[in-house]
Amino acid sequence: MNEQKDIRIIKKYPNRRIYDMEESRYITLSEVKQMIIENVEFKVVDAHSKKDITRSILLQIIIDQESEKDPLFSTENLQRFIRYYGGNQNQHFSNFLNQSLAFFQQQQEHFQSRMNEMLDQNPLSFWSNVGQQNMQMWQKMQQDWFSSLTKHEDKKEED
Repeated sequence: MNEQKDIRIIKKYPNRRIYDMEESRYITLSEVKQMIIENVEFKVVDAHSKKDITRSILLQIIIDQESEKDPLFSTENLQRFIRYYGGNQNQHFSNFLNQSLAFFQQQQEHFQSRMNEMLDQNPLSFWSNVGQQNMQMWQKMQQDWFSSLTKHEDKKEED
């Protein structure tokens, strides 16, 4: 399958309106944000020049979000980001951010999946499973302890 067909095309017109080619209708930045939340892959192109302007639309969404009451970035962090532009650390900083965000996302997904597993279970069966796992750990610890004692006693007898 051609990868291009999986990417939703959105056109931005000079009048600042955004047009979703798949749904054949104008959409808002809030709807673009919702597409991002839903992991819909898309590309925004300037209707006149055909230039890819996805990054500028994403930045516009971030600006809108940062202008609301609970910004994600502090003023100090934004200043730090700006300092990295044009410096020799630019690529290293970008790689660091990408890896850190990917790791954070993996951890969040793992946590969410564990919480969903826990919530999907009957509370009685959940605690029963926890008890069984604790019992298995205790039994293994006892076996290891007894095993180490018998090895120690066998060694004494050999001496």
